[in-house]
Amino acid sequence: MAETHVLFVEDDDVIREATQLALERDGFTVTAMPDGLSGLEAFRADRPDIALLDVMLPGMDGVSLCRRIRDESTVPVIMLSARADSIDVVLGLEAGADDYVTKPFDGSVLMARIRAVLRRFGHAGGAGAGDGGREEAATGGVLTFGDLEVDTDGMEVRRAGAPVALTPTEMRLLLEFSSAPGTVLSRDKLLERVWDYGWGGDTRVVDVHVQRLRTKIGQDRIETVRGFGYKLKG
Repeated sequence: MAETHVLFVEDDDVIREATQLALERDGFTVTAMPDGLSGLEAFRADRPDIALLDVMLPGMDGVSLCRRIRDESTVPVIMLSARADSIDVVLGLEAGADDYVTKPFDGSVLMARIRAVLRRFGHAGGAGAGDGGREEAATGGVLTFGDLEVDTDGMEVRRAGAPVALTPTEMRLLLEFSSAPGTVLSRDKLLERVWDYGWGGDTRVVDVHVQRLRTKIGQDRIETVRGFGYKLKG
């Protein structure tokens, strides 16, 4: 099986070279670029399995690069941000990123996040597109919620008969909701089930993804239960 190909875009030479070496030691194939424009060119030329994007990049910033990648692909994207409380984190997630890691980061933390994202996307250490599904969430048949149809076999979603394009992370999130309609799912539970976090994570990741999902399946389809979490209306 081919090695997983990582696109790493980082303008700091020391961080870029050190992280590239660490990723390669861990068995990844790495294309490292110093700015957003060259990163976009490398993405289009190489079609990597995952992209790691620094938020602050010359030429084209990481948020804009993420948005351009998301316009063309559902490949997983992890943003690297120097400030955990920065608005850049939310902007990156809203642009289509699947997760983020705060700089300076521990190498083991970055590797754990990468592998968690790859598991969610169906990668098992090699290249290839994942089906984005979670077998435990829902199996077999078409689930219907008003004008929303979720095909858990074909991993397809339709709203009023029209196909809805979801990223694999959004699909996994919807599968969690559709497997237990009317049941409140806490943010921590969703982080554990969808993002594969075995540790505490930033619940903003959940909130932004829920909002992105709402824009695609209907704002009133997922209800916020204040102080507890979210639930899918049956």
